[in-house]
Amino acid sequence: MSKVRTLEDAVALIPDGATLMIGGFMAVGSPLRLIDELVRQRKRDLTIIANDTARPGQGIGKLIVEKLAARVVASHIGLNPETQKQMIAGDLQVELVPQGTLAERIRAGGFGLGGVLTPTGVGTVVEEGKRTVEIDGRTFLLELPLKADFALINAKRADYLGNLEYALTARNFNPIMAMAAETVIAEAQDIVPVGVIPPDAVVTPNVVVDLLVAKERRHG
Repeated sequence: MSKVRTLEDAVALIPDGATLMIGGFMAVGSPLRLIDELVRQRKRDLTIIANDTARPGQGIGKLIVEKLAARVVASHIGLNPETQKQMIAGDLQVELVPQGTLAERIRAGGFGLGGVLTPTGVGTVVEEGKRTVEIDGRTFLLELPLKADFALINAKRADYLGNLEYALTARNFNPIMAMAAETVIAEAQDIVPVGVIPPDAVVTPNVVVDLLVAKERRHG
């Protein structure tokens, strides 16, 4: 059965206040059409889990500029002064997580693990309020899993069953986020018949993909 839905219908399923994982690295590999539709439908009070908040007016940065996010969990906000401004003003809650730790917390959420032990952040402000574990004389932080209501994923190609193939570094956070959300909505550059994508090129299997966003109709 085809999982293809219109962009409008797919985003309409996302309620205000939802927790979203959004793939991408400074908008490379981000589902830009889904983000634009979130803005158009004015989805509010969102919790966004992502590597970064891109730049104002770019990718996730559009959600920040429109003040649709209530909370952000990310590894980097340095190139988005609007994120910093809202954080300092108290309008946006920001949890900064070291990039490797962020990836592993998402992976833990997707794979059903109880947490991740990492030495990153020991002895710094990152350690505040967290449990520590000592192993062979070394101290590790226990970082808890991250999960989301929805994962918004970008892929190079999808077939009509929902198998996904990625392009080079645009793969980044997308595959692990697809494992860590209750509902996965994928946006693909191309949707092809089943069998066109070689089995060994499939990174995210169709069993974890719930919806595919239909391609835009272009004229001229």
